[in-house]
Amino acid sequence: MDLPEVNPPSAAESEPKEPVGHAFRSLKELVEYVSGKALEPSTAEDSGIVAEPLPFPFLAIVGQKEMKLALLLSLINPAVGGVLLIGPRGTAKTTAVRSLLDLLPQVERSLCFYGCLPEDIEAGGIDAVCPDCARKYAEGRPLTMPDRVRLVELPLNATLEDVIGGIDEQAAAHERRRIRRGILAQADRNLLYIDEVNLLNDDIVDAILDAAAQGSYTVRRGPVSGSYRSRFVLVGSMNPEEGRLRPQIMDRFGLRVIVRGLEDQAERLEAYRRVHAYLTNPRQMVRQYAAEGALVQQEIESARLRLSQTSIPDKLAKTAISLVQKMGIDSLRAEITWFEAARAHAAADGRAEVSAEDLKAVAPMALRLRRSEFMQSYFANQQNEEEELRGLLNHWSQRKPRQNAKKT
Repeated sequence: MDLPEVNPPSAAESEPKEPVGHAFRSLKELVEYVSGKALEPSTAEDSGIVAEPLPFPFLAIVGQKEMKLALLLSLINPAVGGVLLIGPRGTAKTTAVRSLLDLLPQVERSLCFYGCLPEDIEAGGIDAVCPDCARKYAEGRPLTMPDRVRLVELPLNATLEDVIGGIDEQAAAHERRRIRRGILAQADRNLLYIDEVNLLNDDIVDAILDAAAQGSYTVRRGPVSGSYRSRFVLVGSMNPEEGRLRPQIMDRFGLRVIVRGLEDQAERLEAYRRVHAYLTNPRQMVRQYAAEGALVQQEIESARLRLSQTSIPDKLAKTAISLVQKMGIDSLRAEITWFEAARAHAAADGRAEVSAEDLKAVAPMALRLRRSEFMQSYFANQQNEEEELRGLLNHWSQRKPRQNAKKT
């Protein structure tokens, strides 16, 4: 997927065109082309107050190729385990995540309050879903409907009850007791975005970790309880100068992206021009990227369909695992994330087999920040104790038979 750069068109060539006319060979080439295209002159006409959400176009973000690639791979293959964006303020981390709204793919959304799905029955039997869904399934009625993936944001001031849910006050007013769904249940089959994830309270972090690991969680309030699905792609961002991230939650992010400021002066100037155009007339800015954005969304859908047929050869996987071991990485999530990201990379390129180039392209974001100096020091000290223990046991086992022989 390392393709030659496509020079952005000149101002004279920047008239709106049908993107279908371009022979893009991959999703990456399409994104790079659109990201570098020239803007039409912005006007303040019809700018007004924008009532509907109009996020900054994802394809209009200048530079930051690794960040954009990581986010796209997480949309294609949720099994990469989410994305963590690490960098200083003002580097478009939050902007990039929120701009995914127009690129989010379709999923089968559960019609059930508890998030029951047909695959739950296929995997665990009829008892794996609620009684209402069991009855619908027996009657041949659908349990899901097609819907676009949503972006669910976790506010920094969210309480634990906001996150996991609590007593439904409206139901209680009618003398009924029911658990109100929390943000984690709302994030089922969606993207859960946590800005400044390193500043979360420990109890909220623990709740998110448990839900992410199990794919569901249970809330109990006295005699009332409710279990909810919580299968989501976790996307977080943080500024390391504001505090470190707990190792437990760091380990839950599959791809780790170091987001730096743009170094090229021309790129920084172009970024300013695009932000100015967006602030002047957001609707016009969004329209300029709408057609290509729709094409990218279709490419993501196609890549998701190809993903189940995309595999990695055993020989290539074994050589990759040897590299992980040479780096001294203990967590098995390293190669799981690496291989799943490489599968998504190959699927986005229209191929059914992962190549060494796919692994190389995603390796930095999958393998960085996985070694622990503390654990390396701990294991080194423990190794000394293990060797001493083995020596003493060998010496003891050699002396014991001679002592028994004297007694006989």
